[in-house]
Amino acid sequence: MKSGVRLKLLRRTLRERRVLAQHVREIKGPKLQPDGQMEESRTLDLVASLVMSCPNLERLVGFYPTYAHSYDRLTYALSTRPNLKEHVWIIGENAAITERSQKQLPPGLMDTEQAESFLHLHDSWHSLSTLFLCSHKQGVLERDVFVQALRRLPALQHLCISNFDVDDFDDVTLQSLPPLQSLRLQDLEGVTFWGLSEFARTRSAQCIRQLSLVNLDITYLSAISNLLLHLKDLRRFTLVQESSPEVAADGLVFQPVVASQQLQHIHWDIVLPGSANRNLANSIEAGGFPSLRTIRAPSDHDGLLQMVCRPRAQVVLPSDKYSKAYRTCDEGPPGSQARTLFAARKEAQRRIEDARNTPRFRVVIEEEGIVQEVFDIQGYMGTLGSEIAYNLDSDVPGSDHALIDFADLFNGAKEVSPRDGCTGLWNASHPAGKKWWSHTERYRYRPIDLYRFF
Repeated sequence: MKSGVRLKLLRRTLRERRVLAQHVREIKGPKLQPDGQMEESRTLDLVASLVMSCPNLERLVGFYPTYAHSYDRLTYALSTRPNLKEHVWIIGENAAITERSQKQLPPGLMDTEQAESFLHLHDSWHSLSTLFLCSHKQGVLERDVFVQALRRLPALQHLCISNFDVDDFDDVTLQSLPPLQSLRLQDLEGVTFWGLSEFARTRSAQCIRQLSLVNLDITYLSAISNLLLHLKDLRRFTLVQESSPEVAADGLVFQPVVASQQLQHIHWDIVLPGSANRNLANSIEAGGFPSLRTIRAPSDHDGLLQMVCRPRAQVVLPSDKYSKAYRTCDEGPPGSQARTLFAARKEAQRRIEDARNTPRFRVVIEEEGIVQEVFDIQGYMGTLGSEIAYNLDSDVPGSDHALIDFADLFNGAKEVSPRDGCTGLWNASHPAGKKWWSHTERYRYRPIDLYRFF
């Protein structure tokens, strides 16, 4: 069966059965094949015709083409769906903008037509609640366009911004964000610890319930402390970066250094050893997080965070022993695999076994001054009575990385295994054999919920 035949058959069905098309809320797009620009354009046009056939469409999943500030039918089709709930912008490189950047400095790299065209695409999205903005290969989206586009989305609640240059998204742009419930900032050079501290005091930040800071290289722990202090509705907090945020050298340290009365879940992943893990552990012991129920710390150096959690008998999963990464995680220089979950679970299990082999209490039974029996009570790793669970599970089942990332979103369109797809065996009993009718294999799709990113 030729490529695109399924889409054409589906389109014909939806066009002929208008009542059925009105009930379609979600479309799973095909995987973009690297067959050249002409084939990609044809696939985009087919998906666009499907979108136009579904007046009440809310989601287009598993299909995220690049937008390079030029017209395409799919982007226009999506812009006309008033009930759209979520959208992923992958801003790609534009030749005219790249050429302009070699002659002048930003702002002004996007011309008026490009900026207005992008903004008009948001005019009908009155129900859009989830938006992703990601730069791909030096994609440009300037500050003013950021602010104006977000202001045109009255129902926006969940926002993810990733990989933009310092000239596109910085501390000033951060202060201009609308009120949100979930926010993820990732790989943004223009966001500093000062900007985060100021953002924590803005009115738009007060209703945030889920905040993720990924690879922002926050220098001082005071920025995180201000965020946790001022965001009164915060329930989930994620911090991932290489370096350890430290307390200012000339500052006084009072426990708890960081605290939040409402926070329930922390993902804390500081790769390089420093004082951040110890400060968080000391803050928990000092009662700074009374509502905390889960900690996920793939880079828990010395088990400081594991120690303040509820003891567990086993951290490793039964499937870990079949993984090559788990068996070889001790190889290589120290810290080379610090963020892999296989290595983190193996190290956490080693600490549990070491504590178990070390007697915590010794009971001596004497009668008339003579020792009759001696019992050694095994130790444990953790704190008895703690309500905090130590979790080392992944956001994406089977992944070796704790935190879901854009690679999981884009690779989710790759069906899990060729063996899961249709192989034609259902018609093997035909006299002509299973080859009498064949089609292009399509693997089983692994859905990725965008809400997991927060």
